[in-house]
Amino acid sequence: MSALTRNEAQTRAALLDVHHYAVTLDLTGDDDTFDSHTVIRFAARAAGDTFVELKPDELRSATLDGHDLDPATLDGNRLPLTGLAEGTHELRVDARMRYSRTGEGLHRFTDPADGETYVYSQMFMDDVQRVFAAFDQPDLKAVFAFTVTAPAHWSVLANGITTRTGDRTGHPSGDGAGIWQSAPTPLISTYLAAVAAGPWHTIRTEHAGLPFGIHCRRSLAPHMDADADELLSLTTACYDRYHEKFTEPYPFDSYDQAFVPEFNAGAMENPGLVTFRDEFIYRSAVTDTERQTRAMVIAHEMAHMWFGDLVTLRWWDDIWLNESFAEYMGYQTLTEATRFTDTWTDFAVTRKAWGYDADQRPSTHPVAPDPDGVPDTASALLNFDGISYAKGASALRQLVAWLGEKDFLAGINTHFARHKFANASLADFVDSLAAGSDRDVHAWADIWLRTTGIDTLTPQVQEGPGGWSLAVRRDGSRPHRIDVATYDHGPDRTLEPRDHLDLDVPTDEIISGAGPRPALVLLNDGDLTYAKVRLDEHSLDTVLRGISGIPRPLTRAVLWNALRDMVRDGELEPTAYLETLRAHLPEEHDLAIVQGVLGFARTQIADRYVPDAERPAALRLITATARDLIRRTEDGHNPGLRLAAVRTLIDSATQPDTLAAWLTDGTVTGGPELDPELRWRILARLAVLGAIGEPDIAAALAADPSATGQEGAAHCRAALPDPAAKDAAWQRLFHDDTLSNYLFTATARGFWQPEQTDLVRPYTDRYYTDAIALADRRGPAIGEAAGRWAFPTHTTDQDILTAGRAALTDDRILPLLRRKLVDQLDDLDRALKVRARTTDTTTDTTTGTQPDA
Repeated sequence: MSALTRNEAQTRAALLDVHHYAVTLDLTGDDDTFDSHTVIRFAARAAGDTFVELKPDELRSATLDGHDLDPATLDGNRLPLTGLAEGTHELRVDARMRYSRTGEGLHRFTDPADGETYVYSQMFMDDVQRVFAAFDQPDLKAVFAFTVTAPAHWSVLANGITTRTGDRTGHPSGDGAGIWQSAPTPLISTYLAAVAAGPWHTIRTEHAGLPFGIHCRRSLAPHMDADADELLSLTTACYDRYHEKFTEPYPFDSYDQAFVPEFNAGAMENPGLVTFRDEFIYRSAVTDTERQTRAMVIAHEMAHMWFGDLVTLRWWDDIWLNESFAEYMGYQTLTEATRFTDTWTDFAVTRKAWGYDADQRPSTHPVAPDPDGVPDTASALLNFDGISYAKGASALRQLVAWLGEKDFLAGINTHFARHKFANASLADFVDSLAAGSDRDVHAWADIWLRTTGIDTLTPQVQEGPGGWSLAVRRDGSRPHRIDVATYDHGPDRTLEPRDHLDLDVPTDEIISGAGPRPALVLLNDGDLTYAKVRLDEHSLDTVLRGISGIPRPLTRAVLWNALRDMVRDGELEPTAYLETLRAHLPEEHDLAIVQGVLGFARTQIADRYVPDAERPAALRLITATARDLIRRTEDGHNPGLRLAAVRTLIDSATQPDTLAAWLTDGTVTGGPELDPELRWRILARLAVLGAIGEPDIAAALAADPSATGQEGAAHCRAALPDPAAKDAAWQRLFHDDTLSNYLFTATARGFWQPEQTDLVRPYTDRYYTDAIALADRRGPAIGEAAGRWAFPTHTTDQDILTAGRAALTDDRILPLLRRKLVDQLDDLDRALKVRARTTDTTTDTTTGTQPDA
């Protein structure tokens, strides 16, 4: 299949003006395929040749202006349209298409809980071609209308309001299938067209004259009902806040949110029909931070209705215009309009670390890459990462701090007014921002959005008889507007703010203060910029001894990030991080910080950074901290914190006794009771430790035959420390092409375990060959999963790095898999270097010598 190039898209956009798609889908056939009939009305601005894209199981017929086209001319995914005359045309395409099991195109899922079947579309980035014929590029917007024939008890959702217009009669099956039609959309891009069908459980309401709906599988109905008020109130609160910010009204006729199974992303911003992964319908207890994450995704996707859907990128080099904006607006609007008022702490701990990590890998790229750097759709797919989301949102947050929110929103509204229902580029966006400001926004954009890498800001503190002084060293090239805060020791191990000031970096200014130097000098206290922060020696000692005494959660998050970066960069021993965690995390009240710090300690330090011989001690320290948190929450005042600690204790347990007792009792000592998530988590850890076997897993699956139960069982079976179980899991992963995307991920996540290094070592030699072949057969979604989840992450071994670098010379590697492997190998290289430094330091300390500088 040919990836569309930017040059081809520009040529086709210059030739065509696409008006309307009438898409007819019949979902009443067999379990593997569906019928797709498309009528496209378009105009040619001049005589010429072009092509339309589709990926059919069978192309039955195609006609252009009533003249038959030869189906045999279909070349891969391209049907040539030759000899077009200037003027209007009508293309009709009739095809049999294949359902997906990988979350691409039209995905079909049968719920093991009740046997009901659901289908939903994911047209992004070029997967509309798996559903119907299209001129598939973002700047050929058109009106879309769907007609869908579906089983009698199903309902159908689409971008526009859907109506059941009748029942199919005279069909040999006599099935009484329903025929549904959607209202035509305004002009939207092909990748934003959407349809979802099945026996949905639906709750509807109306707000500000607009119909709203939420939808999920029937088996999840009780769980969605329990959260319906929260889901709908969050949605309408964000809707109202966006109407206060934006001058353009919501541009579509309805707002449906469908929580769908086996969804690859967090959500997709289809106009009028946002699709979410249905893990956001909680079957088990969750922390309030996880509820905040769900709320942020709701806010993020609604922001896309304006930035992405109303105004759409012209080509995929500007994907950041969609994602960075929605990311920033999601967090900011949630803070302004809902009960989640401290969202930027979570952003600092989780999202920003994602951006920092991505920006230090060989695969880094500018937030707004040069158009030549995104020559086709295959390369564009690589840029949906921590750069386009987290770094871009951080850059926008810095832009607001520098430009002012009033001017920023004025520029945004100018942009909407100029380009609504059309397409725009970075240059258009910057021009709109510059129109309402006397600042040089173009220069800011060049230095912030067109460059790669992270600046590092380091305080240089001097103390003398007359007081103290501060200068800021910047290693990098970007300007920064930051908050600088100083703290002194207070009573009871607290740190109390002394001074706070705004500072533009770079600067030759020397900040002076009277009296003794502060205990802590912190750059970027409000986390308004995107930069690594370093600490002077005195401040670092204060942080390691007293981070829990800092009053503001966001400040603590900035400091934990600084410590994390120092560990990754080899400037702080992993054991020093763990000791700080042990001393201070039991006093931490912010859930995002607890979850983020424990997560880094568990998955990076314990599993990758410390030598194998020291891993049990690291795990014992982490579990001891978790036990302290559990004891601290025995009175029930912070159930989310308790749940986070219980999860960590389960995942880090080195002995099975406590977990086995909880499983038998059906409850954690002192609570909570074991819900499905905790039960499967315990079973997974017991499987790793060899404390359960296949009969236990089968019994658990019989008790919970749901989709998540199936995934839990797949994870547990792959985690068993048994050669036969490992071989069976490997066969499923790399040789069973019917395995769904979610079951693939569950199996892969169970397979590699640090406790089983010797057992799985033979598979490390097979990984690269099998992963490359798998991605070639099954495509980008499974290729990405093979690189992300099936990589031997927990085996920190030089041989894996060497073999991986050799594998990258294979030019057959699917681009998305190659990107994942490049990132995984860089992370492995970093882990090996950190581990080597840790080993050297331990050896030097033991022998009484100092390590080399």
